[in-house]
Amino acid sequence: MENRTQTSLIALRRILRATELNARTLARATGLTTPQLIVLEIVAAAGRATPKDIAGKAGVGQATATSLVDKLETRGLVNRTRSDKDRRVVWVALTEAGREMLEAAPDPLQRTFSQQFKALPDWEQAMIVAALEHVGDMLNAGTLDASPLLDVGAVDRK
Repeated sequence: MENRTQTSLIALRRILRATELNARTLARATGLTTPQLIVLEIVAAAGRATPKDIAGKAGVGQATATSLVDKLETRGLVNRTRSDKDRRVVWVALTEAGREMLEAAPDPLQRTFSQQFKALPDWEQAMIVAALEHVGDMLNAGTLDASPLLDVGAVDRK
């Protein structure tokens, strides 16, 4: 039985390390955090998006999405423009530098996981979700606020 406990802890540690190493690789290659890269991808896919749209697609709060856009705008990777029809609406779009950054960035671990997870049969997906939720409960993490991003630390850091 002890062997299963150790095996479980090793598996958890490997997941944490893979997430951390991927975030470091991304940071070294681009200077971006995983959440910042996800925002660039969301904006690129949409052509332009509002902070509210970004928040919904990234699974973060609107204040967090706005903070991420602020950081990307400061780096010249996105720009904001007000809608001609409704001045309350702000659109976020990639700059040419943002497009180049996105093309040069390594694939985030989140995308790799998502592609492989979606390829699993429905029953296996449900089993994995149940097991992960149970592990989270065992670690007293059930009430922690978390977005669906594979990253270490606060989502809007840096």
